[in-house]
Amino acid sequence: MENKNSKKYVIASACVMGLGQILYKQYVKGILYLLIMAGGICYFAFSGMDAIKGFFTLGTVKADPWTGAVGDDSIIMLIMGILTWIILLFWIACYYSNIKDVRNTGKRLARGERPLTFLEELKQLLDRKFYISVLFLPVVGVCIFNIVPIIFMIFIAFTNYGGSIIPPELVDWVGFDNFKKLLTLSQFAPTFFRILSWNFLWAVLSTVMNYFGGLFLALLLNKKCVKGKAFWRSFPVLAYAIPGFITLLAFKFMFSYGGPINQMITAMGYSAVGFLDLDAKWMARIIGLLVNAWISIPSIMLLATGILANMDETLFEAARIDGAGRWKQFVKITLPFMLFSTTPVLIGQFTGNFNNFGIFYFLRGGLYLEGYFLASDTDLLINWLYNLSIDNNYYNIGASISLVIFLIISVISLSVYVKSPSYREEDTFR
Repeated sequence: MENKNSKKYVIASACVMGLGQILYKQYVKGILYLLIMAGGICYFAFSGMDAIKGFFTLGTVKADPWTGAVGDDSIIMLIMGILTWIILLFWIACYYSNIKDVRNTGKRLARGERPLTFLEELKQLLDRKFYISVLFLPVVGVCIFNIVPIIFMIFIAFTNYGGSIIPPELVDWVGFDNFKKLLTLSQFAPTFFRILSWNFLWAVLSTVMNYFGGLFLALLLNKKCVKGKAFWRSFPVLAYAIPGFITLLAFKFMFSYGGPINQMITAMGYSAVGFLDLDAKWMARIIGLLVNAWISIPSIMLLATGILANMDETLFEAARIDGAGRWKQFVKITLPFMLFSTTPVLIGQFTGNFNNFGIFYFLRGGLYLEGYFLASDTDLLINWLYNLSIDNNYYNIGASISLVIFLIISVISLSVYVKSPSYREEDTFR
């Protein structure tokens, strides 16, 4: 008899949210579900359906500022459409939760237990299910401030928003046309591939330099023969402690025509060198690599110092007994242990370097060179994205580039991490 009633109550909740809970005399919970259902129906009846329709059309009536005619704002309609889809997903999740809750209550009755009261379930949320209560607000915050802007950016990549097509002009969906422009159009394609190749080279070189530079300093300061280790470690830490943009502006001044380096060069009777000039290219790139190393190596050094301090010295003693030299010990013991411990950090370094906006923006920002569309030969994809979208209103192309960056970084990061010892050989160094 109990199972038969349970099925009826599940069907009742499937028809009307909260009805099953009310039949089980869980009135507070049932009323809350009813309010969610009523609120969802009212929202979609009065504005939600229009928002979803606007999401697909992005507006049909163009505004006219001269006559004062009010039209559709495509970007607002896109944002409202995204929010409406999120609300719909939340409403569906509540609907599923409502049915699942009635089924769980029926299972409790089948075991001879009574249904939980609203206060008892509230106590569970503050005790056994406390993680749900703690994570609810942070998850909502992440959705609002992180996920929604990312979703908006992804959708913008599939529209013609940008250039002369901005509100009050109507924006339209264009599918993959923006990506085709990046790959084929003479205006964008040469610049895209030149910057992409340099971006990969920059990310690999800077990551390798920073990682092994920090590891070398850590190994050097880890030697027992080094005196005053705290004193020597303070210099790289000071470079790490100073805000990055201040360091970058200082280096820009140092390498400028009126900076101290050129003053010393001219004092020796030579002509001033345009380290960051229009035709500097590789000189400016190398300076960028060195400045980035100055900023990033201290953090790797601090990390490596802590890891090296926890290494088992008996491994090195056994290696020395077997006749292994210092280089062999480094290659066979130290480096594998460091890579095992720091692979996630190394991936993070690569990602950060790939998207390192500040280095060349502060050192050489604002240069547009011949052969590049709104970019220079030191710009990374993130810099070009900024030039296109913020300075020149190519929002659709900028969004397409950001999506390309996301796909590249995701594929490389996940592939490297899944194949790394940190993931595949977790128990090796335990």
